[in-house]
Amino acid sequence: MLKIGDIEIKNPVVLAPMAGVCNSAFRLTVKEFGAGLVCAEMVSDKGIVFKNEKTMNMLYIDEREKPLSLQIFGGEKDTLVEAAKFVDQNTNADIIDINMGCPVPKITKCDAGAKWLLDPNKIYEMVSAVVDAVEKPVTVKMRIGWDDEHIFAVKNAQMVERAGGKAVAMHGRTRVQMYEGKANWDIIREVKQAVNIPVIGNGDVQTPQDAKRMLEETGVDGVMIGRAALGNPWMIYRTVQYLETGKLLGEPSAREKIDVCILHLDRLIALKNEHIAVREMRKHTAWYLKGVRGNARVRNAINECNTREDLVILLNGLAADAEEMEKSQLIVG
Repeated sequence: MLKIGDIEIKNPVVLAPMAGVCNSAFRLTVKEFGAGLVCAEMVSDKGIVFKNEKTMNMLYIDEREKPLSLQIFGGEKDTLVEAAKFVDQNTNADIIDINMGCPVPKITKCDAGAKWLLDPNKIYEMVSAVVDAVEKPVTVKMRIGWDDEHIFAVKNAQMVERAGGKAVAMHGRTRVQMYEGKANWDIIREVKQAVNIPVIGNGDVQTPQDAKRMLEETGVDGVMIGRAALGNPWMIYRTVQYLETGKLLGEPSAREKIDVCILHLDRLIALKNEHIAVREMRKHTAWYLKGVRGNARVRNAINECNTREDLVILLNGLAADAEEMEKSQLIVG
């Protein structure tokens, strides 16, 4: 069992905090597929401090998602601490996570996200200030370094531990790599050997076998899955089952994919509204339909959908066509 502070997590499979994706509708869906811990998308400290309406809506957590880690980002100590205190006292999050991995320029230009990776002393100062201000356990998600010449992963993780952080999630890429190239699991292993707090490995976990290999090769306490779960919460379920039983379950049918896609859509409508939800679901629908026969012919139509009814009609039609193809193949076989 993975334990972060006093929060017990039933298995080592963790959903990564992906910006623009990990709202409550998506997190709850993934949680129901067995994730031990789900992480909310990063939220701006200043957005919290100034009570921005969109930001405040991002703090919503369904009790069924718990345990949950809520991630904040910022570059200034005062606002980061104030935002952490608000999350601590006014949300039902179990864990407060600090983002030190986001590589996008609009974040790093504000001395936030991956910019912290260049200064271990700042990491200690900021994390210790947050830890001192809150009751909930504080964790950090970071990358191994800024670029190949500035890889301070071990030192940075040690600073998190020294500051009172209860766990660190380590993405095996540098900021310069963004999401390209290969994740360096060797450095993740070095981090795990250098600290006594739990380490969660992240990067290049595309299959349940990858998750098992990461746990074995690096010794990490948990494995974080991000892009491989997009439109594919079965990746979470299959990974949990594989780690617990050694059995590799099959991929879902087209009907199963579309049924969960519609469930996700309805949850997003309840969370936001139909107009916004249907537009947001266009990208999710493309992810759900990967590997479904005939998806190419409805892709453009899906991107034109503005109502739940239109989208559901398209999806159900595609599912019916896929089922017919599967039946005809069985008859031929």
